[in-house]
Amino acid sequence: MGYFVRPASEAGTARPRVDPVFGYLVRRAEGLLLFDTGMGAVDRGTEGHYRPRRRPLTDALAAAGVTPADISTVVNCHLHFDHCGGNPLFGGKPIVVQATELATARRGGCTTDELVDFPGATYQQLTGETELWPGFRIMPTPGHTEGHQSLAVQQDDGTVILAGQAHDFASHFASDEMAHRAIRDGLEPPLPACRPWTERLMEFDPRRVLFAHDCSVWEPADKG
Repeated sequence: MGYFVRPASEAGTARPRVDPVFGYLVRRAEGLLLFDTGMGAVDRGTEGHYRPRRRPLTDALAAAGVTPADISTVVNCHLHFDHCGGNPLFGGKPIVVQATELATARRGGCTTDELVDFPGATYQQLTGETELWPGFRIMPTPGHTEGHQSLAVQQDDGTVILAGQAHDFASHFASDEMAHRAIRDGLEPPLPACRPWTERLMEFDPRRVLFAHDCSVWEPADKG
């Protein structure tokens, strides 16, 4: 759904980095679920800081053969402008977030207020892990924000995890997964730390993990 330029000071490198922005459409018998809604309008300072180039959400959905009216449920991994920008198109429809995330957004200073509380905004607030639909589990994955969440979707060929910005890169997730594997295998310290929720994600035996800002997809190395 477009891209933005992350300044070097935020990229952790000597140069800026261009980050893609992805959302994911999930088709199930219960309806169409949209995980993240792209980049919304922001103030001039934020616009100049990130220099976003947007693909309209309506265009992205049309490429998948649907319209905003077809979406039954929205899930945001968190409420920064590049993840909830299209939410105002879904007034009156449930938007699933962690209660902690919504409370933080409403305190101000971390996102664009108009993208959080807009006419018809209807939030389904969760506290912790929740089965949203059969085979759909929301898991807290705090780190980027305290209320960040990911979604595990069980499919015929295995579980897909929509990880949002739990990690910026698939390679970072791979590092955590390998650290978790070494800890699980009982290797002696010193060992690298991994995110505390990595074990829970790996319990789903994921076939693939998709991210909000990385074109790469993580897949387990030991499964052809």
